[in-house]
Amino acid sequence: MSAVRALAAATPATAGTALKVTQGRVVRSELTKLSSLRSTIYTLLTAVVLMIGLGAVFSAVSASQYHGFSAADKASFNPVTTSLDGVIFAVVAFGVLGVLVTSGEYGTGMIRSSLTAVPRRLPVLWGKLAVFAGVIFPVSLIASLVSFFLGQALLNGHHLGVSLTAPGALRSVVGAALYITVAGMLGVALGALLRNTAAGIATFTGVFFVVPPLASLLPSAVSDHLAPYLPSHAGEALWGGAASIHNALAPWSGFVVLCGYAAVLIAVAAWRLRRSDA
Repeated sequence: MSAVRALAAATPATAGTALKVTQGRVVRSELTKLSSLRSTIYTLLTAVVLMIGLGAVFSAVSASQYHGFSAADKASFNPVTTSLDGVIFAVVAFGVLGVLVTSGEYGTGMIRSSLTAVPRRLPVLWGKLAVFAGVIFPVSLIASLVSFFLGQALLNGHHLGVSLTAPGALRSVVGAALYITVAGMLGVALGALLRNTAAGIATFTGVFFVVPPLASLLPSAVSDHLAPYLPSHAGEALWGGAASIHNALAPWSGFVVLCGYAAVLIAVAAWRLRRSDA
């Protein structure tokens, strides 16, 4: 479906009434485009399966091996974080979807139709970001809740589980969804900035999977101060995934840092969208 047709479908107009482009209509157009892509469903399913499935695996393995943990490992064991550890891998699938939201249109050339329908350009980017966040947050929140309850059920078999009212549990569950959403928005911005699916996915995967291990190879005097501020570690602080990082940021401080990365990247993507041809 072309952007012009999507915008028209999202705009109920009466005879003799001029079609006016508004942000609300652009958002509805972007929602129509996103929901019409098979890749959206497949990628979302992959991300949810990774998040719930791996969280269950980590919980089951931890429960079965807990009796062999050292005293230090038992003292640092966090049942909430264990059930949410699938987020570490699922975030890549959500990020890939974010990249595809924008880079896919550049790959097919449909971006020209989008910018013809919305000549001011920036409303297209704002619409993509709003639709992505509006879809991803509730999906990831449900997946996070399922991961938590399934993980705690597996841990309860060894009397290790906790309830959602435990200290930090609710913040971690909601925080996992917030982390995934903002990380995915980084993917949307990368797709708009690089305009190439392979380059966007490679960059996103590198930032979240390759750079953190490489940073740990640096001298401790450097890595201990650098690692907490990497996008992945900063965001993971919100749900407990960065507990093993030395000098890890406080949960909401880490989330602010992640949002800062997203804001800067979105601003650069918006600048390029305004300044260069599609």
